[in-house]
Amino acid sequence: MTHTHHALDYVELQVSDLPTARTFYERAFGWTFNDYGPAYAGIRSADGEGEVGGLSAAGEPPVPGGPLVLLYSDDLDGSVRAVQEAGGRVTEGPYDFPGGRRFHFADPSGNVLGVWAEG
Repeated sequence: MTHTHHALDYVELQVSDLPTARTFYERAFGWTFNDYGPAYAGIRSADGEGEVGGLSAAGEPPVPGGPLVLLYSDDLDGSVRAVQEAGGRVTEGPYDFPGGRRFHFADPSGNVLGVWAEG
C-alpha cells in the first residue's frame, strides 16, 4: 500500500463494543478486518493491500462533533437500507447537495459518518 504525503491515510473510530461495531460494518458495508486483540481491529482496504483505518475499543466512547468521515456509494438508497438493517440509525437525509446526494448515520457506538453518491 502506497502512502501519500499529507493525504488522508487512516481513520480510527472509537467504539464502545468492538464485536458489535465489527458486525455492523461487515453487514452494512462488507468491510473486512485484521484482528489485533480484544480492543482493536484494523479495517482492511478494499483492494486488500493494507489498512485504511481501525476500530478501537481502548479509549473513551465517542462524543458528538469532530470530523465527518464520508463513504462513497454506487447505490445510496441501498446503503441506507444496509445501514438500517445492520443496526445503524440514519440521522440526516438522504438529501441533495451540489455534488449529488448523501445521508448521515450513527453506528451502534454513536459514531456519525456520512455516505454520498454522485447526482
